[in-house]
Amino acid sequence: MDEQDAEGPVPDRPATFREVLAVTEYRSLFAATVLSWIGDYFAKVAVTVLIFNDTGSVLLSAAGFAVSYLPWVMGGPVLAALAERYPYQRVMIICDLTRAALVALVSVPWAPLPVLLLLLAVSSVLTPPFEAARSAMVAQILTGDRYVLGLSLQNMAGQAAQVAGYALGGVIAAVDPRGALLINAATFAASALLLWRGVRPRPAATLRERHRSLLKETGDGLRLVFGHPIMRPIALVVFGLVAIVIVPEALAAAWSAEQGGDSRTAGLLMAAIPVGNVIGAVLTRVTSPERRLKLIKPLLLATPLLLVPALLRPPLVVVFFLMVGAGVANTVIVPLNGLFVSVLPGDFRARAFGIMQGGIQMTLAVAVLTAGALAETLSVPVVVGTWAVCGLAWAGVPVKAWPRGDAISAEIARVAKLNRKASAAPA
Repeated sequence: MDEQDAEGPVPDRPATFREVLAVTEYRSLFAATVLSWIGDYFAKVAVTVLIFNDTGSVLLSAAGFAVSYLPWVMGGPVLAALAERYPYQRVMIICDLTRAALVALVSVPWAPLPVLLLLLAVSSVLTPPFEAARSAMVAQILTGDRYVLGLSLQNMAGQAAQVAGYALGGVIAAVDPRGALLINAATFAASALLLWRGVRPRPAATLRERHRSLLKETGDGLRLVFGHPIMRPIALVVFGLVAIVIVPEALAAAWSAEQGGDSRTAGLLMAAIPVGNVIGAVLTRVTSPERRLKLIKPLLLATPLLLVPALLRPPLVVVFFLMVGAGVANTVIVPLNGLFVSVLPGDFRARAFGIMQGGIQMTLAVAVLTAGALAETLSVPVVVGTWAVCGLAWAGVPVKAWPRGDAISAEIARVAKLNRKASAAPA
């Protein structure tokens, strides 16, 4: 089965990173995205340190860290639907410039704690529409296998941005947390400049006369994603996969301590799945598009299956390699994302990506809290292994009911025709 984009079938050969980065607009979008991500991690470290230094309260500093996740949990899909109404480039630039101003205000020394938290909350509200617009724009700029490889590149960059952002943010925040916040504001401003200069404007995905209330438009997106015979199983397995791999990472410190390890061991365990993700991204590069699609079902089952041996309480070195393997298998999310886009009507892209991101964030929160509560009474290996067994059962349901190849091909062709017709219509 060949993937298709808005211009028809793509050859059954993997794209190259050079081909992806040769797209000028993508280079600008990629650089802007990485800057925004690094700035976000800078801010999380700086805010945590700033609040703790000012109040001495661990609870309040944790609350400052958690504020950035609230918009996704409280109303991410609705906020993402807002991005559908306006040109994606404009949405991202406005979000970046507004966040730059708000974060700069947070760095002001006289700002009382309630004002600081309010500014952070307002700034975080802009993340869902920014991310939804960014995801939808990538699908506009890159087509076919270049889109899939572009996602792999972003996954690797996201892991690197997290490590660099936390590490550099921690060093700078230790000296001057307000200075780290100013750097964060500068990254948002630089991101807006890159988007303005490097990405061409495109019309809004939905025409003004077709606008309804945000709740109704969000409902339309939910019905599309969870009522679609291909998008629904993709959504279910993606939510299951992120819930499976986050648990050993979240419990790594306790797992290390239970088996006589120290903070260095815990750090290695926390890095295992990201290392696997990077290896998986490289393997994605050398695997043909057709082969990737054939590997979806085996990899969906491999991710939880590799963590089931935790029930046997293996030594930490074995745990590390099991987690690396799960991270490699978990990169099946990349071709799943590519398949998701290929059956997604263009005027639903931001809403659909917002729904997926919101679902992922809520799934992560529930998984971590549930596993943490279980680990209070059960050993970590038992929790991780049992969680993986449940994940295997979860993955087995959509795998068994996975759509046939000819049905997927027919739907890809139908949506490609629909999107061509929509792009040819006058703005």
